[in-house]
Amino acid sequence: MEQETTVADDFPLFKTRKASRPSAGHPPASTTSTASADDSLKLEKFKDTDAGHADRDASFQGLGLAEWALRTCKELGMKKPTPVQSHCIPQILGGRDVLGLAQTGSGKTAAFALPILHCLAKDPYGVFALVITPTRELAYQLTEQFRALGSSLHVRCSVIVGGMDMLTQAHALLSRPHVVISTPGRIKVLLEDNPDIPPVFSKTKFLVLDEADRVLDVGFQEELGVVFRCLPKTRQTLLFSATMTSDLRMLLEISANKAYFYEAYEGFRTVDTLRQQYVFIPKTVKDVYLFHILSKMGDMGIRSAIIFVSTCRTCHLLNLLLEELDQESAALHSLKSQSLRLAALHRFKAGQVPILLATDVASRGLDIPTVDLVINYDIPRYPKDYVHRVGRTARAGRGGLAVSLVTQNDISLIHEIEAVIEKKLDNFECKEKEVLSDITKVYKARRVATMKMMDDGFEEKAKERKRQKRKMLEQRGLLKKRRKKHEKESTRPSDA
Repeated sequence: MEQETTVADDFPLFKTRKASRPSAGHPPASTTSTASADDSLKLEKFKDTDAGHADRDASFQGLGLAEWALRTCKELGMKKPTPVQSHCIPQILGGRDVLGLAQTGSGKTAAFALPILHCLAKDPYGVFALVITPTRELAYQLTEQFRALGSSLHVRCSVIVGGMDMLTQAHALLSRPHVVISTPGRIKVLLEDNPDIPPVFSKTKFLVLDEADRVLDVGFQEELGVVFRCLPKTRQTLLFSATMTSDLRMLLEISANKAYFYEAYEGFRTVDTLRQQYVFIPKTVKDVYLFHILSKMGDMGIRSAIIFVSTCRTCHLLNLLLEELDQESAALHSLKSQSLRLAALHRFKAGQVPILLATDVASRGLDIPTVDLVINYDIPRYPKDYVHRVGRTARAGRGGLAVSLVTQNDISLIHEIEAVIEKKLDNFECKEKEVLSDITKVYKARRVATMKMMDDGFEEKAKERKRQKRKMLEQRGLLKKRRKKHEKESTRPSDA
């Protein structure tokens, strides 16, 4: 089910200007174009129907990148450009606005980072590029990738996200780093509260919206409006996403720019190397089945697993539960401080703990090569969220397993997911008698975990966050919109 369009017709994303032609050294990629032969302001679109197979003759040398960038790619083991890189890098170097849609794990970050760094090397100044991304964890990951790709340039990057000291962040921006990677909320606050900061972005060359479908969500329109007013009209705007939404489609339709649209997108797809399974269980024994699967990880040859849940409360409770059951795990959710979130992610990436419990804050873009198993403890409401979750495993041609714990209330959601991904989930085989042999142990651990959560003040923290969120929605006039949306969803027919 596609979410309803929320972007206003006058949303100031693409700016009207005559796009410069690619120079002789940076020829555009061969495309199937909808643009006319003249330089009229129309959309040029390329739909890649074979994006899963890279062009054997493709090379970074043929994309117009500088010699230092070619050396860096070689040092990082990037032998050949992926399709999204082959098509988008020349267009960005040619001065075009670009919207790139490609599957998760297809190399979208390098598709915009390499041409930005190429242009930065010619005329280094700050702030040269502003990258907006929906989650704090993604912001830190993008920073690592920019620093790796720009290591020979000694590129200066600043991460501007919530949960960190604002005074320190303001000083970092005033030092004019080359690249700023930020979440929408924190950059908005800094721009509005400190009159010295907006001029820092007066000459910014590039604006990037990573995971653009999420960034353009209704909750971020106000933040993006503040950001756009501080940017020059001559900037290049680059949007990259793994999924197409009505928001992105509308932006293409209202864009007056001669933008380039690369699409390697055929709906919500999952890779062939991913085994997708389910286990149908009563809700009362969901924890028992979860513990059974985790206790069999060694026998199944699984190194690490991510367990996705729908709420911060469930994430915190399961972390306490697994602790009682002597299962090492780390928890990642929005009610944790930023330092604790980063620490949890670092412990999981470094292999110090084999299990990461997470809300959907971890479902987008995070690249952790060793994840062999994804468990959907709670079934996501939207199929695209399922695709993003299971996309944390079976990356870059590797195999992976996704197991969904399905209760009676989840049947309609699972049917919807299967219809969208055009695949039937297989049954995850387990012996009920063996699973339920641990029921007393798990129930006792859950009672202890529940008492611990009552003592550690989590419920009070969650209630305060809910009040703050409600107040923010009321101030923006978005509460009515959300009510209407929930009422609409509640009337959907159920297969249960």
